[in-house]
Amino acid sequence: MATPIFFFIFFALHMSISSFATTSYNVLSYGAKPNGLTDSTKAFLDAWAAACASTDSTMIYVPKGRYLLGSMSFKGGCKSRSITIRIDGTLVAPGDYRILGKASNWLSFEGVSGVSIVGGALDAKGSTLWACKAKGTNCPSGATTLSFTNSDNIKIKGLLSLNSQMFHIVIYRCENVNIEGIKVIAAGDSPNTDGIHVQLSNNVVIMNSVIKTGDDCISIGPGTKNLWIEGVRCGPGHGISIGSLAKDTEEEGVQNVTVKRTIFADTQNGFRIKSWARHSNGFVKRIRFIGAIMSNVQNPIIIDQHYCPHNINCPNQVSGIKINDVIYQGIRGTSATPVAIKFDCSSKFPCGGIRLHNVNLTYSNQAAQTFCVNVIGKRIGHVRPDGCL
Repeated sequence: MATPIFFFIFFALHMSISSFATTSYNVLSYGAKPNGLTDSTKAFLDAWAAACASTDSTMIYVPKGRYLLGSMSFKGGCKSRSITIRIDGTLVAPGDYRILGKASNWLSFEGVSGVSIVGGALDAKGSTLWACKAKGTNCPSGATTLSFTNSDNIKIKGLLSLNSQMFHIVIYRCENVNIEGIKVIAAGDSPNTDGIHVQLSNNVVIMNSVIKTGDDCISIGPGTKNLWIEGVRCGPGHGISIGSLAKDTEEEGVQNVTVKRTIFADTQNGFRIKSWARHSNGFVKRIRFIGAIMSNVQNPIIIDQHYCPHNINCPNQVSGIKINDVIYQGIRGTSATPVAIKFDCSSKFPCGGIRLHNVNLTYSNQAAQTFCVNVIGKRIGHVRPDGCL
């Protein structure tokens, strides 16, 4: 009776090991050239098609080297439940900014599930487009470097994003996303180069990352819920921003956002909530900003519900965004301007449930100031400056 039992155990172990087997697809095998000069777009798309069609867990491997790539869209509907893209090299955009500038995205994933991107660098070469925009000439809007749309169970780890034309990473209509240990680098004056943008997405985690860019380090759009941000260092950039909101009249709210252990250095803002001064049915609630260091930040804490750039489509209107239950706790450091705390809220829907808990912000080694309009809340513990609530 020992022999049948032995074969049963062997078969069970074999099936268990097989279920965790990973089939690897090397982009070099599909014709990719790591010289930074030969267009390897087709090779990457062919490697994706092979991995997507497999019933195994799969890995697309990108060895060391530089790979010239045009705009690519990786579509879902894959048989493989797990696709890891392991990058040991650098993906390089075309030198002519107009090639990517005509596309919305450089590398986009649509309708995928169980995709992980591990390591590597993405160099979008956006500086020439920024220069074009600085001159005010007729320039394309530019492409987002990496985007995920209508996707779930996504992981991005150890990635370096350089010089994006527009946003570096966009998470849109996604579920269960984990971003960890990434680095974003762009010039401090690069326009619209948000590090990470999250919108209409649920259960997103951003951990232990460094973001140096010309716009928001992390921007949080309407329809975002259950977002956790921790251990992020920001600067230069515009800080961590909820909004702009109220861009559209019908808009989903932002809720359950926690930001912990952040460092802001030489940024325009620290924690900002921003809405257009016009009607909307949107809202912001259950927001937690906990444990932050501000170093020479222009607006360490700011709620601005009178956003109206160029006074177009919003003068003399009132924001319809309802802001409630926002906690600022354990925030300390220096403001680059006299007003360290600014709550400029809607007269129609005053900000409610705002709590300042152990906040210590100074300006040039002296007392900072507050500016508070249409805000209801309270102070807990030591709060400086303490001119409102």
